[in-house]
Amino acid sequence: MNVLPVEGLPEIEAGADLGRLIADAVELEDGDVLVVAQKAVSKAEDRVVRLADVDPSERAEAIALDGDPRRIEVILGESARIVRLRPPLVIAQTRHGFVCASAGVDASNAPTPDALVLLPLDPDASADALRTRLRELTGRNVAVIVSDSFGRAWRQGTTDVAIGCSGLRPLVDLGGQRDRVGYELHATVIAVADQIAGAAQLVMGKLDGIPVAVVRGLEVAGEGSAQELVMPPERDLFR
Repeated sequence: MNVLPVEGLPEIEAGADLGRLIADAVELEDGDVLVVAQKAVSKAEDRVVRLADVDPSERAEAIALDGDPRRIEVILGESARIVRLRPPLVIAQTRHGFVCASAGVDASNAPTPDALVLLPLDPDASADALRTRLRELTGRNVAVIVSDSFGRAWRQGTTDVAIGCSGLRPLVDLGGQRDRVGYELHATVIAVADQIAGAAQLVMGKLDGIPVAVVRGLEVAGEGSAQELVMPPERDLFR
């Protein structure tokens, strides 16, 4: 397996043809998995909010403490459910079902210092549209993952995970198979899409301005969506 950074991409602006920019920057091969940072997708889709346009509520003012209540107001607007609250920290469930800090709202790598970037409205649809566009432009059949950095319960630090995908199986269920000593696996499901996103993060970084990577040499083609990675409520022991 090779993980290749796609360098030389310009700052992504609203309305940008992200597929064209990527196709011009890298030579793709059939079977490649293209990992694209959520920020690039969101900026192309104009999922950016200017703080000057935000009027904070009393609830946002109370949560913000000494921080900016306008940011909290945006987070509340992107939240379907507040999971944990330790002002000014908000852990929320988004409308997509993701549980993450600040409902995925982030100021890092925003277009301007007074802006916040939101998650795409439908990251799976974003991945599918980008995959289709790349096939039109290059003739190559690739998979696409839209990735974002999430924290993990009981673990320090963040890692990139798949919030959208197209053209690959996000989960591989090994149930019913036997290991080398004959033990039958009963509950082993591998989050392949998350593993690929985490590997790509190693060459994309957070400060290097590289929002795209190509993961080459894996056989993961298939169908599925990142929604499969969301824990169903009936299996959530911590809800």
